Amino acid sequence: MEKDIKKPEFVHYTVIKQEVVDSLNCWNSDKIFVDCTLGGGGHSEEILKRISPNGRLISFDVDDDAIEHASERLKDYKNLTIVKGSYADIDIHLQKLGIEKITGGIIFDLGASYHQLTCAQRGFSFTKDAPLDMRFNQEQDFSAWDVINKYSEKDLVEIFSKYGEERFSKRIAHAIVNSRPINTTIELADLIKNSTPNIKSKIHPATKVFQAVRIEVNKELLNFENTLLKVMKLTDVDAIISLLSFHSLEDRIAKCTLKQYSSCRCDKYAPICTCGGKMIELFNKKPIMASDEELKINPPSRSAKLRVAKRI
Repeated sequence: MEKDIKKPEFVHYTVIKQEVVDSLNCWNSDKIFVDCTLGGGGHSEEILKRISPNGRLISFDVDDDAIEHASERLKDYKNLTIVKGSYADIDIHLQKLGIEKITGGIIFDLGASYHQLTCAQRGFSFTKDAPLDMRFNQEQDFSAWDVINKYSEKDLVEIFSKYGEERFSKRIAHAIVNSRPINTTIELADLIKNSTPNIKSKIHPATKVFQAVRIEVNKELLNFENTLLKVMKLTDVDAIISLLSFHSLEDRIAKCTLKQYSSCRCDKYAPICTCGGKMIELFNKKPIMASDEELKINPPSRSAKLRVAKRI
C-alpha cells in the first residue's frame, strides 16, 4: 500500500515588506489597491492592515499553493478579492470586477517565490531531483520539459543568453540537443556542469540556465513589460506604482519604462508634444535596497531593488 505523500509546508519570506507598503502611503485609505503577486500574502496582509474597511485590495496569483496558503492567512479580511489569474490580464480581470481605475496603488513583486524555488516537486531547483516543470501555473500545459526537449539549438542559445546571460550558451545548448530526452532537474544540472569549464565560482554552473528556462516557461519578462504599459493607463492620478525586482533583467525594464513615462515620449525634433506629456513622477532615481537588518535575517534579499513612481 502506497503511503500518502505529505504536501510540503508553504514557506515564504516577504522581501522589503515595510518599504514596499510604505511607498503606497495607504494608511486609512478608502482607495483601490492591487498586489500583482499574492505569493505568501505578506505584502497583501500589510496593505490590508493599513487601509480602511472601505478600501479594497485585489491580489493576483496563478499558483494554487500560494492561493491556498494566503486565502487561509487572510480569511478575516472582507475587503480582499483574490483573483486566480495572471496579472498580465489585469485589464480584463479588473473590468470583470467593475473596476475602471486603480485609485490607490499597485505593487509588483517579481520572480519566483521561495516556496516555488525550494519545493522539490515543482522542478525549479537544480539541487533536488524532480521532473522538469518550473510552471507558476500548474494548469498550464507548457513546461520546462518542452523548452529543453523541443526547442531548437538556436532557440536555446537565444534564451540562455537573453534571459540567463549565460556565457557558455552555445556549449550547453549543443549538449542538450545531443542528449535528449532530458526528463529531470538533476539530469539537466549534471549535463550543464559537464558541458562547461570547471570555473571556481560561488554559484552553481546551472544557475543561469535554470533562471532562463523558468523565465521562458512563465513569460515573466514579457508579461511584466506588457502589464507595466497597461498600468500606466489603468492607474488614476496620484496612484502609486511600486516595482520590486530581483535581477538585472527585471530592473532594467522597470528603470527604462519609468524613465520613459516620466518625460515627454515624442520625437525630440517634433514641433509640439502629441503624447500627452509625462505620466509619472519618480520617487527615487536610485533603487531602494534591503536594510542591513533585513540582510541579516534574509541574505537573498540583497538582490532586491525597489523603484517607485506616482501617476500624475
